Amino acid sequence: MHTTRRALLGASTAGLALAVVGCARPGEGGSAQLNAILDQISRDILHESPEFATALSVPEEQAGGRYIDRLSDASREGQERLLQLAERARTDLQALDRASLQGQDAVTYDVVMTAVEDSIDAAQFKSGGGAQAPYTVTQLTGAYTGIPDFLASQHPVTNREQADAYLTRLAAYPRVLDQESTRIGQDAADGVIQPNFTITGAINQLRGFAGTAPAQTVLVTSLQTRLAEIEDISDADKTAMVQRAETIVRDEVLPAYQRQIEALTAIQPQATADAGVWRLPRGEELYAAALKAYTTTSMQPSEIHQMGLELITQFQSEMDAILRAEGLTRGTVAQRVQALGQRPDQQYASTDAGRAELLAALNAQMEAITARMPEVCGTLAQAALEIKRVPEYIEAGAPGGYYQGAALDGSRPGAYYINLRDPATEWPKFTLPTLTYHEGTPGHHWQISIQQEAGSLPFIRSAILGFSAFSEGWGLYAEHLADELRMYADAPFGRVGYLQSMTFRASRLVVDTGMHSMRWTREQAIDSMVQATGDQRSNIVTEIERYAVWPGQACSYMVGRQAINRMRDNARQALGASFDIRGFHDTILTNGATPLSVTETLVNEWVASRQSA
Repeated sequence: MHTTRRALLGASTAGLALAVVGCARPGEGGSAQLNAILDQISRDILHESPEFATALSVPEEQAGGRYIDRLSDASREGQERLLQLAERARTDLQALDRASLQGQDAVTYDVVMTAVEDSIDAAQFKSGGGAQAPYTVTQLTGAYTGIPDFLASQHPVTNREQADAYLTRLAAYPRVLDQESTRIGQDAADGVIQPNFTITGAINQLRGFAGTAPAQTVLVTSLQTRLAEIEDISDADKTAMVQRAETIVRDEVLPAYQRQIEALTAIQPQATADAGVWRLPRGEELYAAALKAYTTTSMQPSEIHQMGLELITQFQSEMDAILRAEGLTRGTVAQRVQALGQRPDQQYASTDAGRAELLAALNAQMEAITARMPEVCGTLAQAALEIKRVPEYIEAGAPGGYYQGAALDGSRPGAYYINLRDPATEWPKFTLPTLTYHEGTPGHHWQISIQQEAGSLPFIRSAILGFSAFSEGWGLYAEHLADELRMYADAPFGRVGYLQSMTFRASRLVVDTGMHSMRWTREQAIDSMVQATGDQRSNIVTEIERYAVWPGQACSYMVGRQAINRMRDNARQALGASFDIRGFHDTILTNGATPLSVTETLVNEWVASRQSA
């Protein structure tokens, strides 16, 4: 999964619109002018999101000024400013003569304009982060879900300046929490209140963190651990810094957590169990804008729903054949998959030793498939990957796995996070290779690393913009590619895990459209997904509650995967014996994340070039 936890912004990320200041004059065009506009867009995006600038580790000049000691503005005024900047970006791009642009410049124009327009459409909905994340603080969204881990794992502390900046940012954290608490009330006044079950989830996680002794929070312990490595700060100063952090957490951060709990508690009596955004003001329009931004298509909810139903039937049939061949014949496919996951030989213990064994297995899987990548890609990713546990203080509401991109300067590797709250019941061994191929190689880590390392792309495309249908579609396609590389040749149950994953993503099409367009209840969606996949009910509950607060995002995976497969099939048919799988993959990956329509244009141009050659 590639979510807002990951360092990509644009059409795939709710909460931050594109930004630009005017620098184009009507009638002018050309590469130089486009690049000047793009440079300004990039600077303004990074200026408005100092955390993202830190994640990328870019020079201050590229980020529009100093950022290491700032946090973003989470107020409605901040959101409105972002929308205004995006609207100016659109005006400046429209002033360019699109016909005057050639090659990669024309592609870049289309990519950036799509991101700008989808961002503006989503930002017309003022609550939360816009149409794609309409609630400000949930079990999955809000500063409390990201800032502690950001400060602990992305903000660098290797010298005195960075340590001082850490404390400045820590002191700013309560302001961000309070801005969000204010917005909870503002959204409610506008008739936007999240489902009661996601309010409960958020309150429980906030209470869990707020109930920790200040000195034991990751906000203090991570600083203390890293200060110990710095030689040019005296022990007395280190002690004072840690004490300052503890004071900020005790006197400022934790009270802000309590105020956020109170803000959520205040709206709780008005909340209902309705899961879908159909009940919100302009809910149907909101869902349409979210679907368009997340899938970069004009597919309607009914089309997406039907696609899901058909794919579930296909994948279940394939699973049935494997299970029967392995002697598992009793019960529905979902029941047999569920029974397989409960076998002792398929379980890692929910202990420290069991979690360590699981992580070691994931690293071995990554090593094995990375060695195979030259067979299917001419351009190879260089960035290292770290596989790590989702922080325990957010694991109750966090997804099963997600990816965070590497720093551009190589100072921090890519990170694949896996939720290890209960491995014994939630991560049967046969399900894990596919997750690794999705989040690591050849999935998100491979795709995003090649995008970041591509020397030919403008910075805004190599490092900033993201499109969920492309990145999540590629992640799902990567699972398919691992199957084609016969990674499951000696592991039939591993292939069941792959097919279960495919069924899971097909089921997402059904339940997301079911909840947000067809007025399904949370329970209907949970039952539908359990019956389709045979996955653990606890896993499914977390997933369904995620889709409730990120309308449309769950549809991007399979819509994108099907589009990439269709492009490949068309290219193979057109080129016949001269079709080159490495060339196809390089065309898609070295051009970075693009809207699916642009991806298709790039593939068609590659096919034409092969034909003419």
